[in-house]
Amino acid sequence: MFNTWYDMLRNEMEEQNDPGPVIKHAPNRIAFNTVFNTDYGSLRGPHVLAWTETRVYFPICYHGAEFIGSAPRNPQDDGQEHIGGL
Repeated sequence: MFNTWYDMLRNEMEEQNDPGPVIKHAPNRIAFNTVFNTDYGSLRGPHVLAWTETRVYFPICYHGAEFIGSAPRNPQDDGQEHIGGL
């Protein structure tokens, strides 16, 4: 399956009810718009980070499949849910 980090970022933002906007992309927006194979295998996506007012978004790999995860930008009393695997 071919995808971009930007597509996965939008999905994760929707899942987290984060209206955005993205304040900062690292290293840049070009990395987020790079199309790559996200299926199981080796890592193919570029290294990325994104920040909004409430969350930090980062790449995750589970058994070679790549996707975007996120964590609260500021400390939270209820902690962070597990990311990856079921």
